[in-house]
Amino acid sequence: MGAPRLWVIVGATGTGKTSLSLDLAEELTRRGRRAEIVNADAMQLYRGMDIGTAKLPPGERRGIPHHLFDEFEVTEDVAVAVYQERARAAIRGIFDRGGDAILVGGSGLYVSSVVFDFRFPPRDPALRARLEADLEQNGAEALIGRIREVDPGTADRLDPRNGRRVVRALEVLLQGADTHGAALPDAPVLWHPGTAIIGVRLDRAALVDRLDERVRGMWREGLLAEVESLRARALESGPTAPRAIGYAQALAQLSGRMTEEEAVSETQALTRRYARRQVSWFRRYPDIRWVDAGAPAERLLDDPPVRS
Repeated sequence: MGAPRLWVIVGATGTGKTSLSLDLAEELTRRGRRAEIVNADAMQLYRGMDIGTAKLPPGERRGIPHHLFDEFEVTEDVAVAVYQERARAAIRGIFDRGGDAILVGGSGLYVSSVVFDFRFPPRDPALRARLEADLEQNGAEALIGRIREVDPGTADRLDPRNGRRVVRALEVLLQGADTHGAALPDAPVLWHPGTAIIGVRLDRAALVDRLDERVRGMWREGLLAEVESLRARALESGPTAPRAIGYAQALAQLSGRMTEEEAVSETQALTRRYARRQVSWFRRYPDIRWVDAGAPAERLLDDPPVRS
C-alpha cells in the first residue's frame, strides 16, 4: 500500500474542487486505498452556514467520511492556529486508519497552515486584555499608529474597522516579533512527506459567469431564510461569520440597508475579487500541479505531483 499521502486540492471558489475531491476519493478506493476528506474552507467550519458557502450536504458525500464541517457556532472566532491543530489531528487520524487524506478548500491561509511548516506567534491573554481596553478608550487608529512605528507594512494593511485584527497585530509585535504578517514563507517546507498539491483552474470568463450564477442561485435557494435563522442564533454578535461574503449582504438586505438587487450585485463583485486573490495566493505554491476544471481523477493518480 505504501505510506499514506496527503492530497491537497485548491483553487478559486467555483472551480469544482469539491467534485474533484469526491472523484479522487472514489478512485483511490477503487485502487485499494481508502480516503477521507478534510475541509479547508474557513466559512464551512460554521454550523448552519450552508447555502452561502456552497457546503456539500451530507447526503451528497457519496459515503466518504468528511471532517471539519460544522465544527463551530457562528458566534465563535476560529483562529487559524486552532484550525491548523484540528486539521492536522484529523489528517493524522486518517493516516492511522490506513487511509489517504484529501484536504480541499480555497482559504489560502488555512490551507498553508496545514500543508507547510507554518508557525504562529504566541498569545498573551493579559496583554490582549490591556490592548482591548486601549481600543475601547482610544480607538483603532491610535493602535495602528503604534504599529506603524514598528511595522509600517502591517499598519498599511490593517482596516481600522476591524479592531480585533488591529489588537492581534499589536499583541504579536509587542511580544518581540519582527512583523505580524502571516504569509507563505519564501521557501516553504512541507509538513507531511508525500504531499500532492493540485490546483483547479477555469477560464476567467467562464469562472465569472459561473460565480455570478452561483450567487443568484444562493438567493433562489433560500440564503435569506438561512441568514434569518442564523440571526436567531446570534449571528450578528460573531466576530467573523457575519462578515462572510454573501452573509453580510443578506444581513444588509434583511435590515433594509440594501435592496435584493444591491445585495446580489455586491456579493457577485466581492466573490469575483475573492477568486482573483485565491488564484494569486495558490500560484505561489511550489510544485503545484494545475488541472482544468472537470479533469478526471484518474489523471492525478497516474501522474501524481508528490514532493517529499
